[in-house]
Amino acid sequence: VTENRSDLEDLHLYATPREQRFRRFASLEYEGQLYMTPYDFIQAVTSDEPKHAKKWRSLSKQELHQILMETPPVWKGSSKLFRNLNEKGVISYTEYLFLLCILTKPHAGFRIAFNMFDTDGNEMVDKKEFLVLQEIFRKKNEKREKRGDEEKRAMLRLQLYGYHTPTNSVIKTEGEDLVPRSYWDTLRRSTSQALFSDLAERADDISSSLSDTTLLVHFFGKKGKAELNFEDFYRFMDNLQTEVLEIEFLSYSNGMNTISEEDFAHILLRYTNVENTSSYLENMRCSIPEEKGITFEEFRSFFQFLNNLEDFAIAMQMYNFASRSIGQDEFKRAVYVATGVKLSAHLVNTVFKIFDVNRDDQLSYKEFIGIMKDRLNRGFRGYKPIQRYTTFKSCVRKELYSR
Repeated sequence: VTENRSDLEDLHLYATPREQRFRRFASLEYEGQLYMTPYDFIQAVTSDEPKHAKKWRSLSKQELHQILMETPPVWKGSSKLFRNLNEKGVISYTEYLFLLCILTKPHAGFRIAFNMFDTDGNEMVDKKEFLVLQEIFRKKNEKREKRGDEEKRAMLRLQLYGYHTPTNSVIKTEGEDLVPRSYWDTLRRSTSQALFSDLAERADDISSSLSDTTLLVHFFGKKGKAELNFEDFYRFMDNLQTEVLEIEFLSYSNGMNTISEEDFAHILLRYTNVENTSSYLENMRCSIPEEKGITFEEFRSFFQFLNNLEDFAIAMQMYNFASRSIGQDEFKRAVYVATGVKLSAHLVNTVFKIFDVNRDDQLSYKEFIGIMKDRLNRGFRGYKPIQRYTTFKSCVRKELYSR
């Protein structure tokens, strides 16, 4: 049984941008609730639109059971988990938000995330503690719901959460909505209060009414009785970050060990609000006429640095460079001091050539930070396609790979 997306397209009017993106990429439906496959999730964080116009395919109880039975345990995880599962997995909307949070967190934040779930402090996270996530994100979304047809909003909640939620169930704290909060901030703020609210009690009700997902089975086993330790949790988060970066890198490398400096620039700018990207690309072509290439290790180290961007910004302010340009040596040192990440001289030089528009070998701190903050919001904001220029070198690389 299939249901065309256009049949319920008007629900988009009542959905937030994050909800709209999830609905656009999700391809499965079970008992009224929408799910992504692991393949859908990868597409959602690396592409503008789904590769093919999809319909929501309804899963039978037997099909869902078979998918979950084939889900590997957490100790068998790898940086190819989502690619190996491909279409054989189900990811709920709240899990989608959680996975997006992971993609932009530094490794030091993994311990914080684990401790937020470990509400009883026993160094293990069980299924009930993890399901508090469901309630936290649901409550945040209800506060952001667009006003309008209550019946349509109820249908949207059913699609995203699998059950109807009365709006009067929302508990608000005085001044809670004065400052917009990211999902990570909401998670950090709310889980610390879980033992002193109705969240934990509500998690029991949710657990009995909702179907298991690939993530729940992966973490807590087919019977839901296993517990998750920090080492496995850390490995899962690190593997997910690595996997998404590998997919992006491989989509440009065409089987080679490196991507071109121009391709690296495309990847950096693809999720930003930069209006005139051509000036950055042209500047880099003139400044780096001889292609050396960016390796995956360099590529990964740079995005590890970006996940520590807030610490880097603080370090730069301490160096009193917040209002003026900085040189490559200062930049490289500040990155290492703030994040512990060592960037290669070639990578730093490439970054400078991309963003050094006036070609004075200095980097505008404020402009760089602003653009990179946009880049970190991948998956939350719209993807901005950038025209790729075909160069002689890229043609040679593709020709070599095709052979």
